[in-house]
Amino acid sequence: MSIKFLAEDDRPREKFLLKGKNSLSDAELLAIIIKIGHNEESAVELARTILKSVEHNWNNLAKLSVKDLTKFKGIGPVKAVEILTALEIGRRRASQEVPEKFQINSSKDTFSILHPFLADLQTEEFWAVYVNQNNRVLAKSKLSTGGINQSMVDIRILFKEALDNFATGVIIAHNHPSGNLNPSQHDLHITRQIADAGKLLQVKLLDHLIITQNSYLSFAEEGLV
Repeated sequence: MSIKFLAEDDRPREKFLLKGKNSLSDAELLAIIIKIGHNEESAVELARTILKSVEHNWNNLAKLSVKDLTKFKGIGPVKAVEILTALEIGRRRASQEVPEKFQINSSKDTFSILHPFLADLQTEEFWAVYVNQNNRVLAKSKLSTGGINQSMVDIRILFKEALDNFATGVIIAHNHPSGNLNPSQHDLHITRQIADAGKLLQVKLLDHLIITQNSYLSFAEEGLV
């Protein structure tokens, strides 16, 4: 259904889903918080009225009290609190620095990230760490849980998560509960498959680690990637 055929109160949410948050006007963003208007104004029209009263300035809006906001028809105490809560979240976000993502400079760095998850398991698990072009960690995830000596991984899911996180590189890892660091033929085969798939999607396989309780093997350092 086209946005223009929707009720005005529904348009901001639909527009958000179809076109993204950056496509919404200030009034439409506020209307999503307000949810519904009253018998004379839709939520969008009410949002425009409120913003006009503060010269379309979010900082001015944040200075209003619950009592100030409830003077507008259609805004009760609950809606007023919701509006001011959203503005307070925005203020706190603006005051915080963007956290620096951990940078992987060696296989030891990857080992330090995944060792706590894999070291003491009695069955194999397969994990992936997704990184940007500067090798800073974007996300990590467990992709599968297997048996005592083998875990299967769906390569489609691995690369879906890589693309969802806008990763340019991926490091895979699994554990060997036996403590044996030697890669199996299956380990070598899945590594080649993932490396080949990554070339097509421009997501480079940077390394594959086998992790045991006390140590690890890096395929990259062994020339196996």
